[in-house]
Formats: sequence, structure tokens, C-alpha cells
Amino acid sequence: MEEFENINIAVIIPCHNEEVAISSVVRDFRNALPSAAIYVYDNKSTDRTAELAAQAGAIVGFEPFPGKGNVMRRMFSDIEADVYVLVDGDDTYDSSAAPGMVRELLDGQLDMVNGIRVSTQKEAYRFGHRFGNVMLTQMVATTFGKQFTDMLSGYRVFSRRFVKSFPALAKGFEIETELTVHALELRMKIAEVPAPYKERPEGSASKLNTLRDGVRILRTIVELIKEERPVWFFGGISLGLAMLSLVLASPVFAEYWQTGLVPRFPTAILSASIMLLAFLSLTCGFILDSVTRARQELKRLAYLAIPAPGWPKAGR
Repeated sequence: MEEFENINIAVIIPCHNEEVAISSVVRDFRNALPSAAIYVYDNKSTDRTAELAAQAGAIVGFEPFPGKGNVMRRMFSDIEADVYVLVDGDDTYDSSAAPGMVRELLDGQLDMVNGIRVSTQKEAYRFGHRFGNVMLTQMVATTFGKQFTDMLSGYRVFSRRFVKSFPALAKGFEIETELTVHALELRMKIAEVPAPYKERPEGSASKLNTLRDGVRILRTIVELIKEERPVWFFGGISLGLAMLSLVLASPVFAEYWQTGLVPRFPTAILSASIMLLAFLSLTCGFILDSVTRARQELKRLAYLAIPAPGWPKAGR
């Protein structure tokens, strides 16, 4: 008897031009999770990705808007399941880790299990990607909480309540950052487990650009701080403006105490105007903090409307 035969599991695989690897990924996850439905969503591929995925036994969907974030939003909207296993279609993640990750989610009634990439192959996890991941993960940990060590992993298991309460606003590879912050903001129960990570198969090319996508992820982190921590964001701007105002005002005040005159009148006006902007920025932060709390409450209500994974239903 298969371990998860009474659990509706969906393996979801976003893809763009992965004809070299996709058949192997579908077969491996079919063997690892025999009762799961395998979904491959093709994102405007120009090769035979969709055709080969269908031949391997996957249910194939299509997303016309480019970007991993757009594909995941479509998958989260379309697919109904109790447990979702997210994996990239490039055959770099080991399917043998999937049953353990699903078991971890169900046994602990968790909302997310994150696969920490473990690799002995230098080319599989390049230094630039590794360094960028550590730096960006630390930025998120400092602001939102230190529960993740591999924020940008593409191998995750989610509960239904996570998926159906997730807004999915990102368009590209920055979607992993948004997934992480969503879990931290709602204080969901999460875990991380090691997952083997290997090189892409020969003939397959990475879609990730270290510099370009790193900048996009950094911009997403800044935007999430603005949206989810407005007092921090606008308070920082307010502090900077206030310090600039005081620097400009200090010689004006010094001369006033010595002579009783204010000959640098334009500087005095500029300093006072900048200080007003500082107070306005701080006020915006406090107002937006109230809006953020209301939005978080709505997401929390959507989250609570769905039972925890593995929790017994009444009457059983």
C-alpha cells in the first residue's frame, strides 16, 4: 500500500524550454510519489517541453505570461490538492527527497517544508548563486525572521492552506522571496530538510542570470519591506531626512547664537522644509502600518479557513 494514497498530492513543475530534462523529472517523481498527480505548466517554450511532458504522463498546462512567478500563480489558482510539491523542471533536484518532505509536512502539520540544497558538485551550485543566496537570505532574516537558510530553493512542499492564502504577486524568479516572506509574516509552521542538488543534464541551460535576477530579488526585498514593514522603511527615510536637516541647520543655529542674526535665510528655509518632509515620511509609515495590519488579518483569515494538513476531521 502506498504511504500517501489517501492524500491528494500534486507535484507542480513550472517549465520553460526544458525538453532535455522534463521527461526524466516526470518519471522520477512518478516513481517517488506514485499516487501523486504530476502537473507541468509550460511557460511559452519554443521547444518540445510540453509534448515530452505529456508523453511522460504529466498533466500539461500553459501560462502565456513569461516568468516563473506568473506560472506559479497560474498553478496555485488552477490546481486543487491537499499537498503541493514544487520542483523545477531542470532535473537538478533529487526526487528521492520528496516522500520525506511530504511526511515531514503531514506529521508536523506544517505549512511549508523547504529543501536546502546540498551539493558536492561545484558546477551544480555556482559560487555567485551561492553567495547571492546567502546575502539575500540574511537580508530577509534580519527584517522578517531567521527561519530559512536557503531562501531561494526551488524545491518545496506546501500545505493547501499556504497555497490558497498566497497572493503570488511576483512575476519572475523573485517568487521564492515572496513565498518566504508570506510564511514568515503569517508566522506559519515551517521546516527545512537537506535535499541533494546536482548539475543540469548536458544540453540544458539555466534561465537564471546571476546579476539581473539578483537585482530583481533585491528590489523585491526592498518592496516587501516597504509593504510589510512600513514603519521601518519610512522611518529610515525620515531619520535620513532629519539628519540632513540638522546638518544644514547647525551652522545657521551657530551663527544665530553668536550674532542673533540669520543671514543664511535660504538655508534655514531648506532645513525646515526637509525636517517637515521627515515628519511626513514618519507619519506615512504609521498610517501604512495600520493598512498593513488589516491586510495581514485578511490573509490570516483566508489561511485559517482551510484545515491544517493531516489534521483529523470532526466525526472521525
